[in-house]
Amino acid sequence: MIQPVAERTPAGTSYLSQGQGQPVVLIHGVGLNKEMWGGQFVGLANDYRVIAYDMLGHGQSHLPAADTPLEGYAAQLAELLDHLQITQATVIGFSMGGLVARAFALNYPQRLSALVVLNSVFNRTPEQSAGVIARAAQAAEQGPDANVDAALDRWFSREYKAANPAQVAAIRQVLASNDPQGYHTTYSLFATQDMYRADDLGTIQVPTLIATGELDQGSTPAMTRQLAARIPGAHSVVLAEQRHMMPVEAPREVNKMLLDFLRQARTLTESAKGIVA
Repeated sequence: MIQPVAERTPAGTSYLSQGQGQPVVLIHGVGLNKEMWGGQFVGLANDYRVIAYDMLGHGQSHLPAADTPLEGYAAQLAELLDHLQITQATVIGFSMGGLVARAFALNYPQRLSALVVLNSVFNRTPEQSAGVIARAAQAAEQGPDANVDAALDRWFSREYKAANPAQVAAIRQVLASNDPQGYHTTYSLFATQDMYRADDLGTIQVPTLIATGELDQGSTPAMTRQLAARIPGAHSVVLAEQRHMMPVEAPREVNKMLLDFLRQARTLTESAKGIVA
């Protein structure tokens, strides 16, 4: 498969696009970039138009103002869709990208055809909140790579790290090379916005999948089930033995889950419109 070439929107968002068909947009997590989705491009681009972009303050995209709210990150996605002349898309958000996907669903419901939230956070306990706020403060003081070793230990299994040292080293380098201000602005939102407009989640009316890994310490199965319970008709999936970075560590398993959901979502949408498949 030919690798897509990064392009930019007029506002400065860097993105990759590959494939034809219904558009599927991928949003990465804090400290990462659009390159994390290589396994999903391989698995999905034969059937869908797959688009991945760099979040504000990450990769090759422009920096956010220091006081940018979560709505600003959702607006970035809306601008990208406008640039690509896409009316509606399936949005798949990972970790912080899951918060952005939720904000997009609530602020731009007419632009969304289906929603997937992977390994993301919801309703943290006081202890969980204290831990992530402390890590955000440490990163603000010492830089984006302040707690990188602990993060990689949480994100990947020991077996994967041992078998794929070059890939793990590349992710370590991505984390360390983040712009400090962009990283801090984004991480601060990630640390504090897990309950963003939680009372409005019942208004989401598109097919929705919420999933995480059984061993994800920060985006737990309990969070996944609680979030899915707030969204009408949402399905929750917990992948056995997977940790946080399951789109990278287990792309075949994740892609199968996504493809199954995307087919079901299309069937549901067509049925709702009275279209005979």
